[in-house]
Amino acid sequence: MVSRRYLRTKVMQGIFAFEANVKEEINQGEKKLTASIESCYTLFCYFFSIFPEFKRYRLNKQEDLKGKIYPTFEDLNPNTKFVDNIVITQIEDNVTLNKLWNQLSIHWNDQSDFIVQIFQEIAKCPAYIQYLENPTRSYEDDKKLVLAIIEDVFSQSEMLHWYLEEKNVHWFDDYNEALLMVYKNISNFTEIKGINNKITPLYKDSIEDVEFFKTLYRKTLIHGDSYSKMIESKLQNWELERIMGLDMILMKMAICEFTEMPEIPIKVTINEYIELAKMYSSTKSGLFINGLLDKIVITLKEEGKLNKMGRGLIN
Repeated sequence: MVSRRYLRTKVMQGIFAFEANVKEEINQGEKKLTASIESCYTLFCYFFSIFPEFKRYRLNKQEDLKGKIYPTFEDLNPNTKFVDNIVITQIEDNVTLNKLWNQLSIHWNDQSDFIVQIFQEIAKCPAYIQYLENPTRSYEDDKKLVLAIIEDVFSQSEMLHWYLEEKNVHWFDDYNEALLMVYKNISNFTEIKGINNKITPLYKDSIEDVEFFKTLYRKTLIHGDSYSKMIESKLQNWELERIMGLDMILMKMAICEFTEMPEIPIKVTINEYIELAKMYSSTKSGLFINGLLDKIVITLKEEGKLNKMGRGLIN
């Protein structure tokens, strides 16, 4: 399931795109934002779907080698640890994943050459080599290999990055988020659950999370001018025009959370936008945003505009 930081990042990107497109309506932008977030789950399902393809490739390859005119001993007695990997079989037969693959029309038809190329990257991975050389086997070893493939191959593979990003422009930014979700899901697999291992949904709470990103997007845009004035009033020897565009968007989003989302603690909001500034803006943006948001919080408290409740009261 996606994190709130991921949702904040997507809203930031959505607002940036909206402000660059003067002809777009907020409703249109919101639909694009929703589609962009939901596409991350499709990518998540794609990552899962590639493991059974690797298994099929290796099975076919082993059968081809046995059919050689002069097969070697190794050809006739191949190492079957990978094709017998229990975790890959659990992925292949998982009830939820098979439903999702059908719903999302996920397949690898006519992509056999690509599967071979990615598997060649796996074959060079030290974890894969050690796995095959180990004469013993266990469920935990099988799981460790799958996780190592995700961490050491999928996360680094330029070819896999390229292929998936070509399928969907949103996946350039979603790649690591989707891969992390796959890693966490497989980490929680157990042998006893078999084909019924849980596959987490896109959202932790679909109602709360959807309301969160839609409110954040819409209210930040609607109240953007008043938020800008609030920010400008706290500037000292600094012109509004000199502030980086992303910094302005992040600060407006933070003010929106302060005033429109009573259940989110102030410190959580400030820390989240400091981190986003460090990741997507300049090296000094984190400190700048921290100082300015602290001043804005004081003013909002004095004006009685911070109506925090429940979880939002946690310091």
